[in-house]
Amino acid sequence: MFVSEYTKDLSERLSIDSFPFDISLNGVQIGAPDRELRKAAFAVDASFDTINSAIENGADVLVVHHGLFWGQPLAITGAHYRRVRRAIEGGLTLFAAHLPLDVHPLYGNNVQMALRLGMTEFDPFGDYKGIKVGFKGSLPFPMTIPEIARLLGFSSDTGMQVLKFGPDMISTVGIISGAGGDDADQAIRDGLDLLITGTVPHEVFHTVKENGLNLLAGGHYRSEVFGVQALMRFTQNETGAESFFIDAETGL
Repeated sequence: MFVSEYTKDLSERLSIDSFPFDISLNGVQIGAPDRELRKAAFAVDASFDTINSAIENGADVLVVHHGLFWGQPLAITGAHYRRVRRAIEGGLTLFAAHLPLDVHPLYGNNVQMALRLGMTEFDPFGDYKGIKVGFKGSLPFPMTIPEIARLLGFSSDTGMQVLKFGPDMISTVGIISGAGGDDADQAIRDGLDLLITGTVPHEVFHTVKENGLNLLAGGHYRSEVFGVQALMRFTQNETGAESFFIDAETGL
């Protein structure tokens, strides 16, 4: 399989064209001259470090959640120039999937967290521009917040924050990766015990407290490793290309 065939399949599999309102430039952001796919790298963020690591480890393509281009043209100068130049010189194709990788029902960040918690039945949750970006449902058995955090790999090192104003034992959860703290009102409206997300804005504190909701924010980065890791496993199994994850934890 060639890299171009792989990225075309990935675009179709993730329904990249179904999210024209996403500020991310989803799909191929840097298209290197086509070559056979032998090794694929995966990371949350496209940074100089992850691009460089992918190239140094012989990757033909780097698949990320946060790409290099957001909303409007960005002058290729300074740090941005160094990232683009390194990718081009290394013959690396860069593929980004932002919102498509949050909402996907199989490979998405949110469904993968639900599966990590042992949830077998869950419903779409979290309105964003007419679509549901997350999932909600019941845990297989009641758990404490520390137990849930351990299963998801959240800790103080990942920037975890806990607002504990609900029940000690958690049975129902809503999951929205990244900056999902703004959706606390939807978790409250649905009567959930816990909202799991990446980061929480200051102004949500009193809303959560006064409505008796628990909120677990595991860090924006750490809440979004799940989707690219799922794509990594898919790529390894379906294409046979050696696939690896570059963990560049930000603690944020």
